[in-house]
Amino acid sequence: MSDNTQDLIAQLRAIVGDAGLVTDADAQAPYLKDWLGKWQGRVTVVVRPADTAQTAEVVRLCHITHTPIVAQGGNTGMSGGGTPDDSGAQVILSTTRMNRIREVDPLNNTMTVDAGVILANAQQAAREADRYFPLSLGAEGSCTVGGNLATNAGGIAVLRFGNMRELALGLEVVLPDGRIWNGLRGLRKDNTGYDLRDLFIGSEGTLGVITGAVLKLFAQPHARATAWVGADTLEQLVELLARTRARCGERLVAFEMMSAASLALVLQHVADTRAPLAQPAAFNALIELADTEDGGLQAMLEDVLGQALEDGLVNDAMFCASQAQSAALWKLREGISQAQVRAGKVVKHDIALPISSLAAFTQAADAAIAGEDIPAEIINFGHLGDGNLHFNVMIPLSSTYEEVKHATAVFNRLVHDMVARMNGSISAEHGVGQLRRDELRHYKQPLEMELMLRIKQAFDPNLIMNPGKLL
Repeated sequence: MSDNTQDLIAQLRAIVGDAGLVTDADAQAPYLKDWLGKWQGRVTVVVRPADTAQTAEVVRLCHITHTPIVAQGGNTGMSGGGTPDDSGAQVILSTTRMNRIREVDPLNNTMTVDAGVILANAQQAAREADRYFPLSLGAEGSCTVGGNLATNAGGIAVLRFGNMRELALGLEVVLPDGRIWNGLRGLRKDNTGYDLRDLFIGSEGTLGVITGAVLKLFAQPHARATAWVGADTLEQLVELLARTRARCGERLVAFEMMSAASLALVLQHVADTRAPLAQPAAFNALIELADTEDGGLQAMLEDVLGQALEDGLVNDAMFCASQAQSAALWKLREGISQAQVRAGKVVKHDIALPISSLAAFTQAADAAIAGEDIPAEIINFGHLGDGNLHFNVMIPLSSTYEEVKHATAVFNRLVHDMVARMNGSISAEHGVGQLRRDELRHYKQPLEMELMLRIKQAFDPNLIMNPGKLL
């Protein structure tokens, strides 16, 4: 270890104390590898500030010493955005010690939290005030609010409540030179210039470190109705979505799709799961309504789906009679990522398209991938209600590094070219990170890239914030 590195660690220790430093190699290991196991990095120190003031001092020191910073929350990202490189020159700044619920304001329907608060804990704090924070995703027991903001996370309730950009009213951010921007305003109207908040949401730690947020809360839903349906085509499910929206309005909070291959994968690799329908369906939808009071939700859903069955729009339907049955269906949907990790090597695509284009895209992409001389199985699932598909291509677990690299290049070009032609996005909710960084350059308009680079230069002229990610 060089004298400069030892001096940096000593100065960091003076800021955060022994409890705020991780220098032991074994203790560092969970911070150095992403959840999917695709990226592995190396650092000499992980620093864990206890609050915003310590974070500012850490960032100021890194600014002065030109030390690159990788901000990290729960390390549950899907695109390698929170993983350091292998140079050993970077510092991981973990927000996990910043875990306070600062304030819950039921009258204003807001909650102010530290960035390191685990999402499930934020949800629980809202419930304790008889309020509802709707962001929900598979990693909610370990991901953090700051990470959700940095990637503009979506999840299963975007259809009704929006993604994190819609769920955050204000932010607190430590800028790359160590100054603190306090934008923690719980206002729904603030027309006083550029919206700085939206610059930081989705910026993946490249413009600063989010340390706090004011989140929107909603009335706690006390009634839900859940059903699973099977259909022959994706077009049928898109039509069913339109009918359900027209009949149920804002009571429709989730409309999730799983292809037959996706469901089969979960049934094979996730314990305590079973098929909801007697006969397999080519495409499945998990539909949920919610409201503050019952108001006949179950009857409403049964009416919509009963008519769809009569019209031949769906083949079969299962209605949940208990919370346990509903939880079992959601376990199928949320178990796909776990099943994919166990089953094979996956070329992941997190794409967004106009809902009206989803069926045409799926048909064209299925055919194009089948035409390639690469063993592959398409695992197509996602948030049909907001046009976000996880159109993943699984190749054999035995594939070599070179085979994975080749398949990734081929399938990315096929899928992303089609997405671009249909005016879609190659990154919907998982972020760009390392996974899609080079793809972004290929598909973003040159002017868009130029403007983003100018913003990066203005905020971070020393280029120390999460280098090698996003841009």
